[in-house]
Amino acid sequence: MDLAPEELQFLTIPDILRESISIPKRSPKAFYLITLTLIFPLSFAILAHSLFTHPLLSQLEDHPSADPSQTRHEWTLLLIFQFCYLIFLFAFSLLSTAAVVFTVASLYTSKPVSFSSTISAIPKVFKRLFVTFLWVSLLMVLYNSVFLVFLVILVIAIDAQNPLLVIFSLLVIFLLFLVVHVYITALWHLASVVSVLEPLYGVAAMKKSYELLKGRIRVAVILVFGYLAICGVIGGIFGSVVVHGGDSYGVFTRIVVGGFLVGVLVIINLVGLLVQSVFYYVCKSYHHQGIDKIALHEHLGGYLGEYVPLKSNIQMENLDV
Repeated sequence: MDLAPEELQFLTIPDILRESISIPKRSPKAFYLITLTLIFPLSFAILAHSLFTHPLLSQLEDHPSADPSQTRHEWTLLLIFQFCYLIFLFAFSLLSTAAVVFTVASLYTSKPVSFSSTISAIPKVFKRLFVTFLWVSLLMVLYNSVFLVFLVILVIAIDAQNPLLVIFSLLVIFLLFLVVHVYITALWHLASVVSVLEPLYGVAAMKKSYELLKGRIRVAVILVFGYLAICGVIGGIFGSVVVHGGDSYGVFTRIVVGGFLVGVLVIINLVGLLVQSVFYYVCKSYHHQGIDKIALHEHLGGYLGEYVPLKSNIQMENLDV
């Protein structure tokens, strides 16, 4: 990002995307290794998950076993697989976020960038992201509870043939996803960047993210909704062709399409992580919160065990807030 900090606030959505896509060119080797070791496994797991669970679910639904012990065994396998998948997804999601945000910030401050330095910083960054993730997860549990309540109301309304209640429930469910879910996702992504680049994490990072989003909510919603929509389309095509397309498509076609979709998702996830990093600087600029590159450089060095002054400008800014 060669723009002056005060100019970042004027970046439009196409500008943000263009700026994000150009970042890997400044350190291609580091981003290539990050993509290969972190983002590719994450993207592959997201799509391949349904490929492995589909046979198990089909076995349980279409060919239920008369032996209760066999049924329990199959359900146990499915639950163990789901648990391992969620742990893998959670770990690589945070690792990818930590690596990309740290690398982008290092480039922004002209700090020497290498894959080894990024990997060295990840353990400390991961702890902060983990705490923030736990608080966001709590918020998502509350959201999902409300969402589930209105789904139940919708089912009851359909059974009772109450058109007004059906319309009301559909409207609330639609707004909950389009507004609340997308907003929480934007809040989480920005809070993740804050957790890496500022001495804040958990509730404090979420509060800072909430403040940064003010005035930039429309841009954040468009970016997040676009990302979720593209991922949804990729997942839908993968499911219809690769997972459920055995009768309509040959093995070679399914392998080619599956490999192509994994590659596309890898690019989308990488660009998404770059966008959330750039968007943080855009929000900081919009709120006229100065980004002291020297202080940020020293803050990043703290993850690597380098000397960090007792009080940096970033810390002073936090005290002022």
